[in-house]
Amino acid sequence: MDAIVLESVLTCPHCGFARQETMPTDACQFFYECSHCKVLLRARPGDCCVFCSFGSVKCPSMQQQRGCCGEGEAR
Repeated sequence: MDAIVLESVLTCPHCGFARQETMPTDACQFFYECSHCKVLLRARPGDCCVFCSFGSVKCPSMQQQRGCCGEGEAR
C-alpha cells in the first residue's frame, strides 16, 4: 500500500486562495475558514470533509479507502 499523504492544498472556491494544510488522521474536518476571505467552507454533499471537497489530496480515510472516518472498519 502507498504511504498516506497528510498534506493537502485547500483552494477556496470563493476567492481562489490556496493554502497547504495538514490533515487530521483521527477525524474528518467538516469546516474550514479561508484565511484570506474568511468564508467558512463546508464539505460538499457526498464528501466526508473539506479536504475531499476542496483539497489537492483526499483525506487519509479516503486514501485508505475506508470511507468516512474509518466507517466499515472492524470496531
